[in-house]
Amino acid sequence: MHVDQVKAVSNAVLEGLGKVYVGKRMVLRKLLAASLANGHVLFEDYPGLGKTLLAKLFSRITGCGWSRVQFTPDLMPADILGTRVWKQQQSQFVLERGPIFTNVLLADEINRAPPKTQAGLLEAMEERQVTIEGETHKLAEPFFVIATQNPIEMEGTYPLPEAQMDRFLIKMSMGYVETLAQESLIMKRRIFWKQDDPTGFIQPVTNEATFKALQKFIEEQIYVDDKIIDYISQIIRETRRHPVVEVGASPRGGLAILKVARAHAAITGRSFVTPDDVKMFVHDALGHRIIMKMEYVLEGSFSVEAVLNEILEQTEVPKEFVGKR
Repeated sequence: MHVDQVKAVSNAVLEGLGKVYVGKRMVLRKLLAASLANGHVLFEDYPGLGKTLLAKLFSRITGCGWSRVQFTPDLMPADILGTRVWKQQQSQFVLERGPIFTNVLLADEINRAPPKTQAGLLEAMEERQVTIEGETHKLAEPFFVIATQNPIEMEGTYPLPEAQMDRFLIKMSMGYVETLAQESLIMKRRIFWKQDDPTGFIQPVTNEATFKALQKFIEEQIYVDDKIIDYISQIIRETRRHPVVEVGASPRGGLAILKVARAHAAITGRSFVTPDDVKMFVHDALGHRIIMKMEYVLEGSFSVEAVLNEILEQTEVPKEFVGKR
């Protein structure tokens, strides 16, 4: 495999998504980069902005196996992981696998499930395995979670614990469409489709084996110069030193930027990472990993976004770095 093949497949995925999903091309690009980095993605935004639709479209267009779980307050861990069921014909307990045994798990409204159920995902998200009644089962490759949550409706929801938030490679918001033409195009396409769910119009442009090969190529062949690594490390360390930050980014935050920056470099057809690849994902990879001091949160004088912007401005960008081995 060559980096040009990664670029070609990536362009096909983005083009296919663009035929259905209106606007926000950068969100599509970042979602693709995170999935190629084998990372989990959390979408947090207002209702009706297409979070679930995009997750379903992406699952279908990659050609990987996928399943959807609608998180509810009465959902139990066994409903996701599976459990052992007595089979009379076989006179033994047989494992009934849950929806987590797939390639792409679509976790819709993940914050509606209680902490016990959310905790059931921790092992799967970090170690790509689940333990059911003391027996460990490896998950398929690739495996990643695309989760959605609503930030404004707090009734009947359970905030995600910091440990689980840290498992998500990036966290993004969709935002509203930017132009009148895009707003109108959404309705025009709905008239053409004659249905609310247009995922049937999407044809896969790759498959499970190819997608896994793309991930392996990025992991093994995309080069990162030591100066770029030092640049990422400096950003991470500055989040811990900032006076308005209570808890800065963990080393996992630095690894998240590294992985997704490598994936984005491959998407653009480069075999090496540049500082622009790093800066593109700093907010998405670190925003949910930083905890502000309570007094600044209450005052509203600082935001996580403002802190990260300040850190990016003050951190020296490497001017010279090796572009390839």
